[in-house]
Amino acid sequence: MATDKEQVTEFLDIAKKSLDEYVSGIDFDALSAAKELILAAEKAGGRLHVTGIGKPGHVSGYAASLFSSTGTPTYELHGTECVHGSAGQVRPGDVVIAISNSGETAELKATVSCLKGNGAKIIALTGNPQSWLARQGDVALIAGVAQEGDSMNKPPRASILAEIIELQCLSILLQNEFGLDPKQYVKWHPGGALGASIRDAK
Repeated sequence: MATDKEQVTEFLDIAKKSLDEYVSGIDFDALSAAKELILAAEKAGGRLHVTGIGKPGHVSGYAASLFSSTGTPTYELHGTECVHGSAGQVRPGDVVIAISNSGETAELKATVSCLKGNGAKIIALTGNPQSWLARQGDVALIAGVAQEGDSMNKPPRASILAEIIELQCLSILLQNEFGLDPKQYVKWHPGGALGASIRDAK
């Protein structure tokens, strides 16, 4: 068996190569279209939600927190509870970012179908541009990787990093549209070392 260092180095090399390839192919027009869809919904009184199944579900929680802290109030939507009543948190005209690497996850298909039937707009975030989810999206953001980072190439690792980066890119565009500055940011993030670093800089 390879040493611990060799195993970790192999993962990091694979992840770096996969992410470099993903970054080189980012669709900036799709990011701009996603931004405009969200801004239009906000202008009309709509809201933003993020959902996913499994590991992407955890990503959706981070994304909702990041967007909310940078000027775009965002709600995490449970990927499976949606079809058991939680769809009620989404109003017609709201935007939902739906995350699935394969774009074929059965539970997310049910959720997206339900949301579209209730008048929501969908931003698909997937690693598969030919997937069901990509076709269902009003905008499709593609964050795919060739390899996850280990010999199994199954447990989501590099694909999760790509999804997070794509959402971070979108958050930058929305933050700049909002015109976020440190004075406003610290009102939403007064705690911890981060909040203190802004207050101390005054």
